[in-house]
Amino acid sequence: MGRRTIENRNIRNLQKTAGGSTYIVSLPIEIIRELGWRRKQKLVVKRYGDGILIKDWKPE
Repeated sequence: MGRRTIENRNIRNLQKTAGGSTYIVSLPIEIIRELGWRRKQKLVVKRYGDGILIKDWKPE
C-alpha cells in the first residue's frame, strides 16, 4: 500500500472487530506523537454534537 497524499492523510476507515461488538478507527501517528500518547493509554470517548471527542483519561 502506498503512502496517502497530504490531503487524504487524516481520512480513516471505520473497521469492525472480529467479535463484531466493537469498532476501531486508527489515528494518525503525527497526532499521537503531538499529544504524547502511549500504547495502552486509557482514553475517554464521548459523543460531541454530531461527532466524537477523544481525550486523555484522568482519574478523579
